[in-house]
Formats: sequence, structure tokens, C-alpha cells
Amino acid sequence: MADASTGARAARHELPLIDERALAAARAGDRLLDAARERGSERWLRELGAIPDVLRDGDLVDVRRAAARARSAYGPKDSVRDALPPEATEPFLEAIDRLIREIARHDRSR
Repeated sequence: MADASTGARAARHELPLIDERALAAARAGDRLLDAARERGSERWLRELGAIPDVLRDGDLVDVRRAAARARSAYGPKDSVRDALPPEATEPFLEAIDRLIREIARHDRSR
């Protein structure tokens, strides 16, 4: 998110609701990855392994990308839900959806 006058991006601490939602999604992502490890689901570890760290430390552009990638893991034909238990997949999905909605609210307010 660039400031039109300087081209600078807002720091994460300047976006407290997005930061809060991203951190919650990162925690849920950690639990999802734990479940993937327990089940030996290498594919989902590869696909989603970096997402929690990006959600914790990335700027808005990176967080937006990571959230979209996480959301795409819930596709109609190929879904993380098919490989992992709902106790892991559903909280992550809910957290990602809350994050995406907050980013959209932020975008509309600019």
C-alpha cells in the first residue's frame, strides 16, 4: 500500500486490524501445518509451509498474496480439506477469510 505522495508503504503496526487478523491466521496456519506433519502430507507442507511466516512478518502486499494462496488451498476439486482434519482446516479457513475481508475493507476505505 503506497502513499501517493512519497511512494512509501504503511508499516504493519499502522494497520492494527489487519495485523491482528494476519497473526491469528498465522497461528491457525501453524496448527494446520502441525496436522499436515502428523499425517505425512508433504504436498500441503510444501504448498502452505511458508504462509504462516509471511502472515506474521510480511508487509500488506505479501500478506494479501499469502492469504490468496492459502484460500486457494480450499478449491472445489483439490482441497486441503481432503487431506487434513476439519479441526485444522476450518479454523485456518475462517482466519484467512476474516483477514481477506479486513484487507478488502481497508482497500475500500482508501
